[in-house]
Amino acid sequence: MRIAILGAGSLGTIIGGLITKGTLGEHEVTLIDTNEKHVEKLNEKGATITGFLEFNHPVIAKTPDNMDGIYDLVILLTKQTFNDTALTNLLNYINEDSVVCTLQNGIPEEFVSEYVGIERTVGGAVGFGATWIEPGVSMLTSKYEAVKNYAFDIGEINGQITPRIEMVKEILSNVGTTEIMTNLMEIRWSKVLMNATFSGMSAALGCTFGDVMDNEIAMKALSYVADETVKTAHANNYELIYMNGINMDDLELKNSETLEDKMELYHIGWDKHRDLKASMLQDLEKGIPCEIDYINGVVSKKGKEKSVKTPFNDKVIELVKKAEAGKYVPDFKTNLKEFERMLDF
Repeated sequence: MRIAILGAGSLGTIIGGLITKGTLGEHEVTLIDTNEKHVEKLNEKGATITGFLEFNHPVIAKTPDNMDGIYDLVILLTKQTFNDTALTNLLNYINEDSVVCTLQNGIPEEFVSEYVGIERTVGGAVGFGATWIEPGVSMLTSKYEAVKNYAFDIGEINGQITPRIEMVKEILSNVGTTEIMTNLMEIRWSKVLMNATFSGMSAALGCTFGDVMDNEIAMKALSYVADETVKTAHANNYELIYMNGINMDDLELKNSETLEDKMELYHIGWDKHRDLKASMLQDLEKGIPCEIDYINGVVSKKGKEKSVKTPFNDKVIELVKKAEAGKYVPDFKTNLKEFERMLDF
C-alpha cells in the first residue's frame, strides 16, 4: 500500500517517522511537504524527534511537485489555510479507492469532502502536540504517555465502522493508541475545545500551555473559552466526549460553578502538555497566517448562528488576528490585561 503523509511539518514528521518504522517496509510511506530544505534533510538524515521522545529513522520525503502515482491512503496534516492548493493538487494522485484521512485542526471534513468526495473522506483528532525545530527535526512537546494512550480518535463521517477505517486504525496504531469512534463530529467538537482553550490562549498570549496554566487570569479567561465552546456545541446538537483523560462536557460552567471547580480537570487533561506551544503561535513567530478562523473562529461562527454569546473566543480571535496582521508575536503581559479588563479583576 502507498501512504502519503501530506503536510509533514511538526506532527507529520513524527507521525511519518513512526509509521515508516512501524510498518517495517510493508508499505511505501512518503512524507510530503512544501519546505524544500525540510524535505532535503528528511531524505539525508531521516526523521528526527526530540523532546519527550528521542528517535531517528530513515524516511522518504518529497515536495508536492514531485508526487507521483496513486496513493491508497493520504493522511492529511496540512494547515487548513493551505487546503485549496493542497487538495487541488492531491486530486491528481488519488483514485476512486483512495482514502483521505484528515487529522487537521477544527472541523475540516465537510471542506475536504467537497474536494475529494465524501465517499473518500474520513477524519480524526490528534491527541498530542509537537513543535517544528528545524529542517528534519520535530520536538514532541506532549509527554510520551499522551502518544501511547491517546494518539488518535478516528471515524467515518456517518459513524459506521468499515473495513477502511479499520485499515486506517492499523496504520495509525504504529504511532500510538488509535480508537475508532462512531461519533466523529462530537470528537471534532471536543478537539475544537482542546484547541480553542490552550492553543487559543497560547497564541493570544505568546506563551506555552504551562504559562497559561500557571496564571490565574489566563486560566479564568480560558475557563470561559471552554464554557462558550461547550454551550455552542450543545446548541448545535453535539455532546462532547471523554478525551485526553477527561469528559470535555464537564468543562461547562453550570449554575454557580467557577474555575476552581474545574481546575483539577484542567490538570488531568493538560499537565502532560505543559511544554507545548500552539502551532498557531509558531505560525505567528514565522510571520505566516494561522488557523484561528478554523479553531476559535468555528466557535464564534457557530455560536452566532445559534445566538450563543462567545466574547472570550472573540477576544482570542481579535488578539491573534491583530498580531497576524502586524506580523509580531503577542506579548504576554500586554494581552493578559485585555482579559483582565473583561474579567474585572
